[in-house]
Amino acid sequence: MDEHSKHDHSRWDEVVFAARERARRRQALMVERFGLSGDVQYQWSMDDAKITWSRDGKVFLTGRIIMIGSVSLAQQTWLWSWANESLPPTILGDIGRVRQFGEENDYPVLPWPSFNYHPELVAEARMVAASILDAEGLWADSTDDVQLHFLVHDLTRAD
Repeated sequence: MDEHSKHDHSRWDEVVFAARERARRRQALMVERFGLSGDVQYQWSMDDAKITWSRDGKVFLTGRIIMIGSVSLAQQTWLWSWANESLPPTILGDIGRVRQFGEENDYPVLPWPSFNYHPELVAEARMVAASILDAEGLWADSTDDVQLHFLVHDLTRAD
């Protein structure tokens, strides 16, 4: 991004609003359509970029995941997955398109490798990423002092 370019905050707000509305609709549809509420367990793998949901030990849904980024609660920072060299390439999918979209439109948050953790800013980044990459839904998981954020694609019932 050109250091002399100016961020158009009102344009960013419009992009975020549209992405938020889209994410809410899609998330609700995903949960309702596939029964992802109640006593549901899940497992995900970064190595093969897959997520499965099960009930009573029986897998009923599978999907492909792309890691959006992570939050270090100890350091209070967000790190985009495209900037995290420790991740396997399979989990990155086409997350680089989010960075490119930010660069092309002068939206500072999207091409910054990391930024200070502000829950609302992370939510905006996640929803805009979901919109850019046409995700069916969003998923998050926490381990110790790290939050992991994913996009969900290609949901398939396991019959």
